[in-house]
Amino acid sequence: MKKSLLSIVLTIYASQLLGKQKIDLLVTGITVYTVAEEGEISNTIAIEKGRVIGIGTDIELNKNYEARRNINAKGYIFPGFIDAHCHFSGYALDMYKCDLVGTASFVEVIEKVVAYDRTNKLSWIYARGWDQNDWTVKEFPDKSVLDSLFPDKPVILKRVDGHAILANQRALDMAGITMQSDFKGGSVEKKNGNLTGILIDNAMEPVENIVPPLPEQEATSYMNKMEQECYSLGLTGVVDCGVEGDIIRLLEKLYAGNKLTISNTTLLSQSKPTLEQYMKNGPLTKNNLTVSAIKIYADGALGSRGACLLKDYSDKHGHRGTMLSGLDEMSAIADDALKYKWQVCTHAIGDSANRTILKLYASKLKTKNDLRWRVEHAQVVHPSDYHFFSDYSIIPSVQPTHAISDMPWAEERLGTDRVNNAYAYKQLLNQNGWLPLGTDFPVEGINPIATFYTAAIRKDKNGKPEEGFLKANGLTREEALKGMTIWAAKSVGNENKKGSIEIGKDADIVILDQDIMTVDESKILSTRVLYTISKGEIKYQAK
Repeated sequence: MKKSLLSIVLTIYASQLLGKQKIDLLVTGITVYTVAEEGEISNTIAIEKGRVIGIGTDIELNKNYEARRNINAKGYIFPGFIDAHCHFSGYALDMYKCDLVGTASFVEVIEKVVAYDRTNKLSWIYARGWDQNDWTVKEFPDKSVLDSLFPDKPVILKRVDGHAILANQRALDMAGITMQSDFKGGSVEKKNGNLTGILIDNAMEPVENIVPPLPEQEATSYMNKMEQECYSLGLTGVVDCGVEGDIIRLLEKLYAGNKLTISNTTLLSQSKPTLEQYMKNGPLTKNNLTVSAIKIYADGALGSRGACLLKDYSDKHGHRGTMLSGLDEMSAIADDALKYKWQVCTHAIGDSANRTILKLYASKLKTKNDLRWRVEHAQVVHPSDYHFFSDYSIIPSVQPTHAISDMPWAEERLGTDRVNNAYAYKQLLNQNGWLPLGTDFPVEGINPIATFYTAAIRKDKNGKPEEGFLKANGLTREEALKGMTIWAAKSVGNENKKGSIEIGKDADIVILDQDIMTVDESKILSTRVLYTISKGEIKYQAK
């Protein structure tokens, strides 16, 4: 005891003799939101060697530290945002494709595709982002116009959710798809005895396989561009869902060479070659890349009516959607995941798919646990099934912007009773007391501020509906912030390093120009990022 006390006295005496401690960075703002359980009022953070070593007022910390660099920002400091469910590498490698997001009609789609073809002069055309629910005629288009414009060039137009494709006849021929083609977990749409060109879910694979991969140099360039866009929006971490083995190998190379630095937890695709390559070796962590989970697809999406429901779609009688993976396949993957210590994350949107996955998880997990198996999306859950989340410590991983994007047509698809139990984030939060939030970009936009706004305010960018969409299941601002910081980190087992501003944790910080916790809701979406700092390095600074 005497020796310990003497050591403390000597340390204090030495610090007084030596003066201030030299550190890498001192960051001062108006307020620091630490998101820690017991956060004190503060406005300054001290950072050394990529970690937080001090939190307090500027007066306190300036007495103790001399920084090699000081940031005095007239803004509000938050933990770096983490997207708990996105497609970082997939979006990056789609950047060269024709962008159809926001098109208001199929005519506009065609205009964009024709303009893209004139500019790029490729031997094939690949585009993404159309959504028939945004058009006046809310029906799937057919391939007739594409066939007439591009008789000799394959054209592939992927729907915004990634669960449907419109392909022209040339692409169908190259992929070997005919009237007789049949796919388990997918469908080839037909009308009046002819192919329409619409392929849903597993039926898309043969057509997508005809697209040549990008050269590594180009792929690297797009990955870098994607990373910088994330940093510019305040993201310091992503959970990259459903990545194939060849892309993971590229990611490993880029992270090893420090060509990518954003914190990335990657979820393996469930494809057989990818699982064969990675499963038995167990999870891996290299630099800022962690590959520790497996993404399974249970069903499709609501927008393309592929989500698997317990009862018929309200706007398509006799149709209940599709299970993309068989129960035996999913069970085998879950068994291997337990054996080789992988986290399991399963896409389930419809109430039938959610029930199937929840029961499957329950059969494997047996009781409460800390394995953090996740259900991705959990958009429509039958009220009698919520207990599975709490009984077996299953984590719902949701994307609040989906609720607002689906809002114009969700009731038409689901009917009044089912829609009132959809996008039920408060009910899902209450099961385990925490809820990770993501965007699912590029299905939705990347901006985490939109995640915050739609989670807490439940309105579109125009402030509609005035009462909020299914507002009873909205989150508080505090819950929304935790969902995109500490709970997002916790959902992949990273809460001891990231997700909050605490001494000893990585110095991942975003500084905003206004206080999203208190500003009027009408101003939230106009929030600008002033700085993004990752492990103490400034990755983005507003001009």
